[in-house]
Amino acid sequence: MADDAIHITAAREVDDGLVAAFAHLMPQLDAHIAAPGRAELEAIVASEATTLLVARDGAGQIVGALSLAIYRVPTGTKAWIEDVIVDARARGRGLGEKLSRAALAEARALGASSVSLTSRPERAAANRLYQRIGFERRETNLYRYALED
Repeated sequence: MADDAIHITAAREVDDGLVAAFAHLMPQLDAHIAAPGRAELEAIVASEATTLLVARDGAGQIVGALSLAIYRVPTGTKAWIEDVIVDARARGRGLGEKLSRAALAEARALGASSVSLTSRPERAAANRLYQRIGFERRETNLYRYALED
């Protein structure tokens, strides 16, 4: 797969290929979280606050995805990158960078003043990528309150 054969686009509709791609990709992100079904993907694609970017190879197969959330708060418009997934068979070819750069461009176009993300420390390659393309590591306390069991 040549890098120039990769195309990043925003998902505008949900078809069987997108549903199947997430069924294949989600276990690579987190084996404990079920892949979103058609209805969930339709809600994501329809949301004005979320852009679902997909990476397709030259054959049109989805080999990666990223979610970009845009939100407005009193301090301005901000963005958050979530659920970056690159198929194991396509890793090492720059897809994570292409997806991330596409998300940064989309966030800029939508008026965001900053883009944040988190990455587990054991994801060394991903952490190097984010720093290389300009993300700055922040010293902060990230808290989470689980609303579901």
